[in-house]
Amino acid sequence: MHKEPLFLTPAFQERIWGGNKLKTMFDYPIPSNETGEAWVISAHENGPSLVKSGDLTGQTLTEVWENHPEYFNTEHTHEKSYPLLVKILDANKDLSVQVHPDDTYANEVEGVPYGKTECWYVLEADPGAEIVFGHHAASQEAFRELATNGKWDQLLRYVPVKKGDFIYVPSGSIHAIGAGIVILETQQSSDVTYRVYDYDRKDAAGNTRELHLDKSIDVTTAPHQNPKLNEVQTQIGDLLIKQLVKEKYFTVSEWTLDGIANLHQDHDFLQVSVIDGRATLTVEDTMYTIEKGTHFILPYQIGDYQLEGKATFIVSHT
Repeated sequence: MHKEPLFLTPAFQERIWGGNKLKTMFDYPIPSNETGEAWVISAHENGPSLVKSGDLTGQTLTEVWENHPEYFNTEHTHEKSYPLLVKILDANKDLSVQVHPDDTYANEVEGVPYGKTECWYVLEADPGAEIVFGHHAASQEAFRELATNGKWDQLLRYVPVKKGDFIYVPSGSIHAIGAGIVILETQQSSDVTYRVYDYDRKDAAGNTRELHLDKSIDVTTAPHQNPKLNEVQTQIGDLLIKQLVKEKYFTVSEWTLDGIANLHQDHDFLQVSVIDGRATLTVEDTMYTIEKGTHFILPYQIGDYQLEGKATFIVSHT
């Protein structure tokens, strides 16, 4: 039974819409000023995180998943591959309007195990920043007509956002992160994205990016449905736990610590991202310093642990 947290190093992704806030906000060593994503807890082949301390230093999270099932209680989960992915996204410019398939479509059409249901916690947002979330079409036929004819102003639904907002984005939801927003995203471990609209942008070579309109229409939920979320709050010592969403694929909570909390890890595994402040994590008399920009996994049945300090975390599990 392993009693050691897995601290992880992000995998970075450069994007046409990326910027430099992953450096300015978290002091990450980004590859360029067009860095759009840090995959901070990832076992996906397109960007696996690396263990940065302890017995498994230098291994990818994928290797740990495959070689150390005791960390994740995989006998119970029956997942073939690591099921979740956590990212931080810096939308220096608007992201494309897109939609993701569910598990069945992703499996049958793309040959991958997971579709993509995701959720966003807004870490920073410029004044007036907006996301696209949903659409105004009453049916798939109406969606097809408006999208095919490029009537985006009629079709797309814009929602203003601010720091601390939370948005749950089930598969089939039309969405886009707008310019000036930094989010922490918790999602299924999938990289299947169908672009609906990309503002007719061109890349450095003068080419427009590929769109996937037919597949998008296939998988889009119409009419749009706004998910109802029931926030639940729990206090443990000096820790306030606010459950943001509990759904089929993941449970995500915001933890606000101001003092000391004694806790017990009884999930298959617990993903933790420190989004503000500084604290200590104590596991079996070993103390670890954790601060804004730290990401780690508490393995299955790590047992009792203690948090002390003043910090905010986004915590998730299956």
